[in-house]
Amino acid sequence: MPAERAPLHIVHFVYRFGIGGLENVIVQLINRLPAERYRHTVVSLTTIDDFRQRVERPDVEFIALDKPVGHAIPLYRRIHSLLRQLRPQVLHTCNLAALEIVPLGWLARVPLRVHAEHGWDAYDPNGRSVRYQRLRRGYRPFVSHYVSVSRDLDDYLALAIGVPERRRSLIANGVDTERFAPAGAPAPAVAGCPFEPGRHWLIGTVGRLQTVKNQPALARAFVALLQARPDLADRARLVFVGDGPLAAEINAILSRAGLSELAWLAGARSDVPDVLRMLDCFVLPSLIEGTSCTLQEAMACGLPIVATAVGGNPDVVADGQTGTLVPSEDDAAMAEALAAYADDAERAQRHGQAARNQARACYGLLAMVQRYDTLFSGAAA
Repeated sequence: MPAERAPLHIVHFVYRFGIGGLENVIVQLINRLPAERYRHTVVSLTTIDDFRQRVERPDVEFIALDKPVGHAIPLYRRIHSLLRQLRPQVLHTCNLAALEIVPLGWLARVPLRVHAEHGWDAYDPNGRSVRYQRLRRGYRPFVSHYVSVSRDLDDYLALAIGVPERRRSLIANGVDTERFAPAGAPAPAVAGCPFEPGRHWLIGTVGRLQTVKNQPALARAFVALLQARPDLADRARLVFVGDGPLAAEINAILSRAGLSELAWLAGARSDVPDVLRMLDCFVLPSLIEGTSCTLQEAMACGLPIVATAVGGNPDVVADGQTGTLVPSEDDAAMAEALAAYADDAERAQRHGQAARNQARACYGLLAMVQRYDTLFSGAAA
């Protein structure tokens, strides 16, 4: 009788392991891939925070390398030794910051080296940097297979980096449509929220407050909305979930307009499904996106969407059916889209239901996990 095959060991390598879309995908994979066939280690070039608590498996090892500011070259010897010690069958790296680890995986003889592109970088928001294109092409021979989460990223890998079709897969992020689901009746306010769902019309966004997510644009659009429609001041309220360096700028925009009391900067939250359920409209004001996990989560919760027409957003949001797409950095257009939903509850409900249906049909978590399962299991071939 043949010996039972040991679980495949996957090392997930990221720049930092904290609240974020790509980190959420890693958590979903760890929690959902068959435990009898896979074991996991998470390595961060910098830090690992409490987000690790979302991992449900007790056997996952977390390793933070605490890289200081600057290049990772001084850590190369240590990383190579670590990979030789861990002896994974799969190295799963994410985004440009972790791509430089792939040659070390090749040197450490990791059989399958999968690199995933989850979105554009703040310092190269449209993928036009010749320097970064050359860098990615230089690392290309060491990558066994590429994953992209949106059509524009897949096209970038094909056209700018020269990755052939057989070495790349487009796997959209998935959402747990049971955990993220509509509330039915007006949901209660979450702890700390100063507003009352049902009485207030709540506009919200979720994401780290950083340049590429561009939350100040939503603050400016909210100001423009109430300047054009002062009648909405009695019920329109604004909710930001997430922390990061843009909090001061958002506060300043609202303060100058005298609207600080109509907005709640909630910081990072662990109860995002409950926050989404109490909203009436979800906004994604990003400068660029791959496939946004929070966008899919908001859709699964049955919310109408206002999103910028950038990156993978047009692939996810059906303009005029599940939401409204607006040009990036067009505060007036965003304010107009918000006013349209505030004025037409029936349209908002119709778009929200269509968004929920689309999330269930196209972005189910099971389909995403199955595709990664097929990809990762190639290491056992």
